[in-house]
Amino acid sequence: MWSCMVYNETLDSVDYHLCQDFGFIISVLSLIYLIICFPLGLYYNTLLVVVNLSNKVTMTMPDVYFVNIAIAGLMLNLIAPVELLGPGFTQWPLWEYNNEIYITLLILFNISALVIMYSTTLLSLDYYIERALPQTYMSSVYNTKHVCGFIWGGAVLTSFSSLLFYVCNHISTKIMECSKMQNKEAADTIMLFIGYIVPVMAVLYALILILRIRKESTPLDLDTARLDPSIHSLLLASVCIQILLWTPYYMMLFVHTILIPGRESSRQKSSTLYFLRCMSVLLAFSSSFAIPLVYKQMNKNFSQKLKELLKQLICREQACPREQSLEQQAIT
Repeated sequence: MWSCMVYNETLDSVDYHLCQDFGFIISVLSLIYLIICFPLGLYYNTLLVVVNLSNKVTMTMPDVYFVNIAIAGLMLNLIAPVELLGPGFTQWPLWEYNNEIYITLLILFNISALVIMYSTTLLSLDYYIERALPQTYMSSVYNTKHVCGFIWGGAVLTSFSSLLFYVCNHISTKIMECSKMQNKEAADTIMLFIGYIVPVMAVLYALILILRIRKESTPLDLDTARLDPSIHSLLLASVCIQILLWTPYYMMLFVHTILIPGRESSRQKSSTLYFLRCMSVLLAFSSSFAIPLVYKQMNKNFSQKLKELLKQLICREQACPREQSLEQQAIT
């Protein structure tokens, strides 16, 4: 909880004013995010999911992964107001929540983070397979849908393994089994290794393989079934944005794991670390609107799909000219 009550005995101290300044900055940034970024994320994620699912026939392998990322982004959008308007991010919280709600929000956040990172990772690897072996159909839409199902299942299982440590860290030490597992650093280490180190190494490996592919045109490039060349730029932009926005969050987990549990630290250092942690979470939430926005701007086929969807919605209310001409031909 963001509080400077520990400085009450020295209201004129530098540490107290620094704590107040940090709290005010986080409160203002949280409100700015909720006013601007939250509705943008909700709109673009919903638009990405609806447009692609309404045109399933034209969906490609990257579209499936980006729909997966958008669904995880919607989860982050649902978590953000509860988290940012709570006592941990603002000096004027609208509500208080107990340990059970805190753990639930944390698990949902971890699931979304894992789905986003691993969807980006497998998108990079499948893109390389599609470029290197375009005729094998190993990265088909059908296979990608099943892979995305495994991503969600793996994210849930991984999050619940960390859940044991978080739960035991918040309940009474009278339970013998949990008294041996009261170690939040262990849960953070699991998330750091599985949620960041492994996918980032895989993404970097995939990018190296992609860059090794010759850019010279070949007869295979004339195949209409191949991916749109703009996907390459979209992939690079998405990977860079994900790493940029999620790295601070996982670096703060790393800092938390290397700090000796129970060691007393200075108040100024404690306030600074908490401020940095809040900033890293805000950056992680920002990925929920940054990725769908980039997808909309860089995917050349998305605008056409959106126009077709709007035409279908309009034609449901009134007959389209093309349908009217077909009806007239049928009558004659």
